[in-house]
Amino acid sequence: MPVAEEPTAAEPLLAPAEGVPPVLATADDVAQAAEKLAAGTGPLAVDAERASGFRYSARAYLIQLRRAGAGTFLVDPIPITDALTPLAEAINNLEWVLHSADQDLPGLAELGLRPARLFDTELGGRIAGYERVGLAAMVENLLGRSLRKGHGAADWSTRPLPDEWLNYAALDVELLLELRDTVAADLAEQGKIDWAAEEFEHIRTMAPPAPKADRWRRTSGIHTLRRTRQLAIVRELWTTRDELARARDVAPARILPDSAIVAAATAEPRSIAQLRTLAVFGGPRQRRYSRDWLGAIERGRTLPDKDLPPLTLPFDGPPPVNRWERRDPAAAARLATARSAMGELSTEYVIPVENLLSPDLVRRLCWDGLPDYKNVGEPDQLSATIEEFLRAGGARPWQRNLAVPALTKALTPGT
Repeated sequence: MPVAEEPTAAEPLLAPAEGVPPVLATADDVAQAAEKLAAGTGPLAVDAERASGFRYSARAYLIQLRRAGAGTFLVDPIPITDALTPLAEAINNLEWVLHSADQDLPGLAELGLRPARLFDTELGGRIAGYERVGLAAMVENLLGRSLRKGHGAADWSTRPLPDEWLNYAALDVELLLELRDTVAADLAEQGKIDWAAEEFEHIRTMAPPAPKADRWRRTSGIHTLRRTRQLAIVRELWTTRDELARARDVAPARILPDSAIVAAATAEPRSIAQLRTLAVFGGPRQRRYSRDWLGAIERGRTLPDKDLPPLTLPFDGPPPVNRWERRDPAAAARLATARSAMGELSTEYVIPVENLLSPDLVRRLCWDGLPDYKNVGEPDQLSATIEEFLRAGGARPWQRNLAVPALTKALTPGT
């Protein structure tokens, strides 16, 4: 029996082959970079660094670009937000290559930067069936190079940016074009390249999500509160914090943590002195906002009963799955059958089940998406009903082509 060979260690990628480029922060520098990028060839590798957890906005604080024949560019958009038109004209007609594109596209769109075509290496990896789809893992497994775990969670609004951070940022696009070609070849070999293209176009053209109603209800620890008056105080404190955070462009949790909001709603202090006895509120960073916090608490405490928020909101869609068996056993059975069918598809095509079809869409279909289910008639009629439901729910053609026959077979009464 031959001895198994040890896996070859990935070669560390410690610095860009051409060195770390300078940060471009003037209109002239960006215009010159735009000319070079326009003269390059092929797709454009793109990445953006935000300051999530530090800033309120999702804006890009550094943009990394790389194109064959042009090289790598690091752009600081903050001082030149109004001077990016030459860059947009040079790159907006190109195919962009990003990893987890949905994270960066909104912030780039705010700057007028939008791709004509898209290739998402992370999403492509999912459709190709890779077990690990992080950028470092894919670069190592597919290209034999190892990327350092770096500064992705750092405060990229820091100025000046440290040299080590800039090295990390440049490396994020160093091999992205090569990775794109490798993933594309694998998708083509598996017969999935057209499926991936539909997914990329969906991400590229996806509208920004509508703001969620009652976002204050996501305050951590709010489940411990039992009175609607306390919820009113949480809402007022959350809203005040959000206004302060937006004005200062600071992450809300850095203005006031959720735990302090819940503590204040529980204690209901009636004076600044009482407020400052609570944890956090007595700290030096919070004392200057004492009147703001106390005013919010007072508004919640004195709100008319008719305006108090309900303890819970009605469900928008199906109830939690663990309640289906009691509320609608037939729907629970449909869901179990549908999930089994989708699991089999996932195994057959080596695609995560959540990428084959939105799990929420499957739940909605099984809960109330099949009116008059028992009298649906022939499988063709059921198939048409499922097809229309999935289409209206945003399922792409490739997803419907796979899912509709499987779900039709699984959900046909009597099968």
